[in-house]
Amino acid sequence: MGLFDNLKNQVNGALGSDFVSKAGSAISGAADKAGNAIAGAVGSVVGKGTNRTETITLAALPKNLSELQALPEASLDTPFKTAALTLAALCAYEQDPDAVYEMLDFLKGPESVSNMEKQFIQERLAGKYYKPFSFFDGATVDNSYKPTTPYTVKVSENPYSFDNENWAVLYVQSAGADSPRPIKFRKKPSTGQWFLNEIQCLSDIRIPTAEDPWA
Repeated sequence: MGLFDNLKNQVNGALGSDFVSKAGSAISGAADKAGNAIAGAVGSVVGKGTNRTETITLAALPKNLSELQALPEASLDTPFKTAALTLAALCAYEQDPDAVYEMLDFLKGPESVSNMEKQFIQERLAGKYYKPFSFFDGATVDNSYKPTTPYTVKVSENPYSFDNENWAVLYVQSAGADSPRPIKFRKKPSTGQWFLNEIQCLSDIRIPTAEDPWA
């Protein structure tokens, strides 16, 4: 029995050593593959987009369609430019709503501003014409959202802004809001232009200090 046990231990020792070596190699290889797979998955998510921000400066805010079309951003070759012009056009609403709708018709490309959209804009801006101005640099709640000139606006994307082909959702920051607000765009592949699809940035913001009875 002693001789048999000794022989068995020697055999098991030899097999165990070889097994441990092979098992270690297999585990190491599996770990490497798993790590690469995880890195690839993370990379595919992160690589979907960036947090890029474009700063667009306008010499003046357009009061009508011809003035808007005269701006270089009217090429609409990026949704960032279209976003800036959308905000710029809305700034004229207090003086001339019809001129604003005409400018938005241009920015919407093949589509036109619907009656529902006109009602939406009217409800959001009535008595609060400062809202579109609040997205431009220099505007604050304390100066009644009067931006500095030239008029500068920052338009941002996030990793999911371009998830759907020929569509984009970009973000603009109001000085009277805590988080950025979205604007949706659609690309026309035949021209490469990005047109306005939906204005989603006109929710209420903090009222100007001068109009706040509790300030």
